[in-house]
Amino acid sequence: MPALSAPKHFISEPEYLDGERRSELRHEYIDGQVYAMTGASRAHGLIVNALAYALTPAARRKGCQLFTSDMKLRLEMGGKTVFYYPDLLLCCDPQDREPYFSRSPCLIVEVLSESTARIDRREKLLAYQSLPSLQAYLLVEQDAQRVELYRRANDWRVEYHDAGEVWLDCLELALPLADVYVDV
Repeated sequence: MPALSAPKHFISEPEYLDGERRSELRHEYIDGQVYAMTGASRAHGLIVNALAYALTPAARRKGCQLFTSDMKLRLEMGGKTVFYYPDLLLCCDPQDREPYFSRSPCLIVEVLSESTARIDRREKLLAYQSLPSLQAYLLVEQDAQRVELYRRANDWRVEYHDAGEVWLDCLELALPLADVYVDV
């Protein structure tokens, strides 16, 4: 006799948002299913902090809001609601001011880890490309000085950078890779 899988427990979007406000752990939400997020490494945290430090002056000049790790992104894909927690999210739309999530970022950054790289390069890449506001998706390696940049202006074709600068359209900023990895 085949083994029966446990029934899946679906929760509503309001239940999810209420639970996240009260929870000490973060969870991503995919069409009623909730997935706990794992902790980050020291290198991961240092890279996210360095990115925030490097991008904040340009974000402020442009009137944008920059969030690290704790701001959710809400997407609608194929009639399904999804919430992700990008490592870094930049929103320049003055109409996008929900208190607990963003809908229209212009830049999303994910710092890759062994456990998330495949999801970041496939599932999230496809999901993020569906956002009309998104201009760039940056994937940052932890263990080597290397980034992958997907830009709308380049038809979402990957650009690899392991030295020099990375141009970020929505901030009109050349980001030196040395600044990203300064503390690692």
